[in-house]
Amino acid sequence: MINGTPWKQNQARHDEVPAKVIKSAMSEPNIFSGPNAAYALELYDRYRLDPASVDAETRAFFESLPEESAFAAEAAAPRAPSPARRNSTPSASVGLADVSLGAAAARLARFIRQRGHLEAHTDPLGPPPGKDPELELSAHGLRPAYLAMLPSSAVGGPIAAETRNAQEAIARLRQVYSGKIGYDDEHIQIAEERYWLRDAAESGRFFPAATREWKCDLLDRLTEVETFEHFIHQTWRGAKRFSIEGTDMLIPVLDEIIHQAADVGTREVVLGMAHRGRLNVLAHVLGKPYPTILAGFESGKRDEGVSVSGKGSRGYYGDVKYHLGARRAYKESGIREMPITLVPNPSHLEFVNPLVNGQARAAQESRDGAGAPIQDELASLAITIHGDAAFPGQGVVAETLNLSNLSGYRTGGTIHIIANNQIGFTTLPNDSRSTLYASDLAKGFEIPIVHVNADDPVACIAAARMAHAYRERFRKDFLIDLIGYRRYGHNEGDEPAFTQPRLYEVVTSHPTVRETWAAELIQEGAISEEETSAMITSYKERLQAARKQITVEDLLSMPVLDRTLQPLAADTRLDSDTLVELHSELCTVPEGFTRHSRLEHTVFSRRCAALAGERGIDWGLAETLAFASILASGTPIRLTGQDCERGTFAHRLAVWHDVVTGERYVPLQNIPSARASFAIYNSPLSETAALGFEYGYSIHEPGCLVFWEAQYGDFANGAQVIIDQFLVSGHSKWGQTPSMVLLLPHGYEGSGPEHSSARPERFLQLCANDNIRLVNCTTSAQYFHVLRRQAALLQIDPRPLIVFTPKSLLRHHNAMASLSDLAGGSFLPVIDDVEATRRADQVTRMILSTGKIHVDLVTSEAFPKADRVASVRLEQLYPFPSEELAEVLHGYPNLREVVWLQEEPKNMGAWTFVEPRLRELVQWHGLLRYIGRPENSSPAEGSMSRHQVEQARLIASALESPPEISPATQEVEGWGLGVRRQN
Repeated sequence: MINGTPWKQNQARHDEVPAKVIKSAMSEPNIFSGPNAAYALELYDRYRLDPASVDAETRAFFESLPEESAFAAEAAAPRAPSPARRNSTPSASVGLADVSLGAAAARLARFIRQRGHLEAHTDPLGPPPGKDPELELSAHGLRPAYLAMLPSSAVGGPIAAETRNAQEAIARLRQVYSGKIGYDDEHIQIAEERYWLRDAAESGRFFPAATREWKCDLLDRLTEVETFEHFIHQTWRGAKRFSIEGTDMLIPVLDEIIHQAADVGTREVVLGMAHRGRLNVLAHVLGKPYPTILAGFESGKRDEGVSVSGKGSRGYYGDVKYHLGARRAYKESGIREMPITLVPNPSHLEFVNPLVNGQARAAQESRDGAGAPIQDELASLAITIHGDAAFPGQGVVAETLNLSNLSGYRTGGTIHIIANNQIGFTTLPNDSRSTLYASDLAKGFEIPIVHVNADDPVACIAAARMAHAYRERFRKDFLIDLIGYRRYGHNEGDEPAFTQPRLYEVVTSHPTVRETWAAELIQEGAISEEETSAMITSYKERLQAARKQITVEDLLSMPVLDRTLQPLAADTRLDSDTLVELHSELCTVPEGFTRHSRLEHTVFSRRCAALAGERGIDWGLAETLAFASILASGTPIRLTGQDCERGTFAHRLAVWHDVVTGERYVPLQNIPSARASFAIYNSPLSETAALGFEYGYSIHEPGCLVFWEAQYGDFANGAQVIIDQFLVSGHSKWGQTPSMVLLLPHGYEGSGPEHSSARPERFLQLCANDNIRLVNCTTSAQYFHVLRRQAALLQIDPRPLIVFTPKSLLRHHNAMASLSDLAGGSFLPVIDDVEATRRADQVTRMILSTGKIHVDLVTSEAFPKADRVASVRLEQLYPFPSEELAEVLHGYPNLREVVWLQEEPKNMGAWTFVEPRLRELVQWHGLLRYIGRPENSSPAEGSMSRHQVEQARLIASALESPPEISPATQEVEGWGLGVRRQN
């Protein structure tokens, strides 16, 4: 309280003091003293520096003051009152002198709150991070004696009520803000959050009541953590383990956050982290058995009899021990069971961040019933543990932080912990970041930061409690910068003294946090030295016993993940009446809703009549009908991507906007037939974090059909790590079963190198062990059925689906479908040339292609005249449809050649993937030819005119003079399909 006014209200007045308050103070000098005057004088300081920084009324008042006024003189040249003046009767000049000191004290207190972290002792190995001259008394014209004359109310905050004067209050502020914790929250712009953070810091309410029992329990935990590392270090010298030593308090910090989460009823915790400390977290937070972990170090025995190729692998290669994840059912006395998941992570350090948030979001949402999913932000908690070099260095960190408050991605706040070693591999901070702190990136997203000394257990626990309480209160991210060190090299085979000799002189002689904590407890008499030694002995014996318990299963560490390929055929037919009903529901416009007139006439009117036409169902409508039917079957859908609500090419229009009110309406969330939720969100301009989030969501909720759409297919380049390290290999490495769908626009229309190719060659190169499904549909009916097939196989055979979606074919007549195509058809991996089958005996050349180039071919002027040519479409590229293609090939008995036609350069596209498979089918080299662009380092031409010339050349080459039938040649050379003819 300050003069009977709560501190928060005074702080608000400090930001904006009305002129009438100053006028009142000026007219009554005996009350124009203390902190109220401090606010007025500080406001006057701001006015002198920048008149525009104060409100208009206050500015007008200050402008009216004569330069010789006592107020102006005292404000411009503050001076301390003499003892004689202090004891004299109050006067205007005496009051103003006190006012000047009060303003200076208030200003100093503000600087300590904002910048005290610069002088905080948060580094266990060295001095504070910086020095700010404005934290000195002299910078404000103050001396200790002056502060002793002022009331503590000049400083404000909870500390004011506990101290006798401003000198004591300032000293206490320095203890709080420049102790073992540095509170870094000057960047928080919302006043309520700032007040909460400062009150939390100054009240000390999050510091634990350090009873003897609590202290001994913490020592026991630190002993467990340290002994685990020592045992591995001494037993398997030089083995990589990425030790936690130097930031050992990470485990108790996680313990505290998880305990707090369970205490408030959180239903699930999702963790993500890189290598450092992972084995310790697996053992002591996730409860992974010691024998299973230690088996990973028995490398010689582990390799005996292990097959990782052919049928012996069953599609499972596994991963190194410090990449693995785990899941634990956490339960405390009186608290219901709460699962904790540690997400597996490759060496791409921070790329697990969006996955963690995606899994947390999936855990928060209820998808039963029509409409949008219902989210409970307190249902799960995401915790991500970062490296100090990776946090500012990896762009995915910023992308993920940017998701934190977006409606489609927010999770009610992630708790971030930087396990700060103060070194990245061999690189020091001054070579790896341009900021003072490793955590400074978070400031741009207004995330509160607490820097804490990892050698101070009490401070670390207080930071953990504060982080969780803030997240619960404001549903926002919080960051703990746990500043420690690294006991050994980047991995235990490295010698850090090669590159940081002086630093490691300090580290080598520095005691561990367990040692310093034990020494403190011994000195207090809370525990004896013999008892601390007994703790170490007990944990060593447990680990030695665990090593003896290692089984063959532990050594192999390869779960049975036999993934027998299920038949891809699924009944995707849908009754015509059901389709008509769904279409009617989708076309219903809410009463009073006004759609854009241009869309009304050019799109919606055509779509509403589409089912009555012979071929009127375009790509967007086919997709919408597929979605509606999937929702009606009870399968929820989540679709995200850049501009996906409208669609990059205005083809989807899944969200309507009222041109009068701006109201949004999502038809798929309002169809009466739906039995599951539909979610659609425009993503930020991100690929890596956006796709990673969706992958995490699909892993956590395998019953939801999750889509991510790239604005253009080649934008997936930006998410290549997610594709390579998670999407296509997650099952092989970690046994995950992703089933999400990627929609990647692909096709050459003269838009240049960056808007033509979705890089199919990259995906095809990653195809193995039936890990993904990859299609390049040429009709909207095919797209309709492949989506329904994916939904049907979601539970029985989950795999990612990659769809190369069209651009120019979105509304092309040849790509449209009829009602009967949707109702009675199915997805065809290979589509034969219906017209050519009627003259199969005349066909000598089969042009085999995939995607849009087929439409360019069959709509060319020369194609109808090519009576010896059949154009066959390969709609599914992987799993490669060998049987279906062989059947088509056998339907043309007089083939002389098979031509693979593609738009992409020869070193790109599908050619290098299909060539060996086609040669295996036709069994000799002379029959197979390639027609397409020559090899190139760039995917496409950079101008429309050059594109048109090249495209015309491809079509002409494909249709030029097919060979004639020659029975003699056939008999002599053995022309034919399947196998060579035997004489």
